[in-house]
Amino acid sequence: MDQPLKIGIIGDFDQNRKSHTAIEKALNHAANALSVPLDVEWLFTQKLEDEFNRVSLKSYHALWCAPGSPYQSMSGALKAIHFAREQDWPFIGT
Repeated sequence: MDQPLKIGIIGDFDQNRKSHTAIEKALNHAANALSVPLDVEWLFTQKLEDEFNRVSLKSYHALWCAPGSPYQSMSGALKAIHFAREQDWPFIGT
């Protein structure tokens, strides 16, 4: 695979949450073990609410909804989750 696997993480990154830092470490560990280039991007929930665009979510190969409720914008998180479910997009929620 020449192009990086692009993963969008739905959530509001907090470096003090062990689960948030563990997600990126786990993804990078798996990608390295499989020799797959990886691009991880956090998708902040308020931005998802304010600028929701299905086309931009389609640029990710998969979406992961990070733990961390309450989110800054539950509406933004739910919009992205609905997109994944309605479009049968690869998705994991923790």
